[in-house]
Amino acid sequence: MKRLSFVILLILLCAVSEASAADIGGVNLPDSLMAGTDKLTLNGAGLRKKFVVKVYAGGLYLLQKSNDAAKIIAADEPMTIRLHFIYDSVSADKLISAWNDGFANAGGNTAALKSKIDRFNAFFKQEAKKGDIYDLMYIPGQGVSVSMNAKAVGTVDGLDFKKALFGIWLSEKPADKDLKNGMLGK
Repeated sequence: MKRLSFVILLILLCAVSEASAADIGGVNLPDSLMAGTDKLTLNGAGLRKKFVVKVYAGGLYLLQKSNDAAKIIAADEPMTIRLHFIYDSVSADKLISAWNDGFANAGGNTAALKSKIDRFNAFFKQEAKKGDIYDLMYIPGQGVSVSMNAKAVGTVDGLDFKKALFGIWLSEKPADKDLKNGMLGK
């Protein structure tokens, strides 16, 4: 009987550990997501902090794990960044300001992407609240689809935009170096 109980406990522990790959800042990020028909694997995750405040847990999902930020940014293949908000409230204006700072810091010619950045920013009309989940999913030939709490809000086309967007977290001047390292599995 003890042996059966031990086996059942072991099975339950394995099931729980596979159901949730990352516990970051008190939220669970799943070990995989679907991007169209492709299954993406959690590459890594970390916390976005502003000073000492935990803003969100961020996870990077790829077809195959990689710690090469430049290759990930340049890749024309399905991938997703998931942002799971931890902080009570981030206004739409603060989100847009942060995105714009990130685009500028990521390098490249943001003037050429102005209309795409403006379209992206227009998706963020409400504050992000604790528990909100934003998915930024790139699918080749379609662009970056944005969903909030599993509700699609829009798509911005182009690999050029995807490179700039993912550069916010993965460029040489990321929004948060610790978060970048976490997303790269370092």
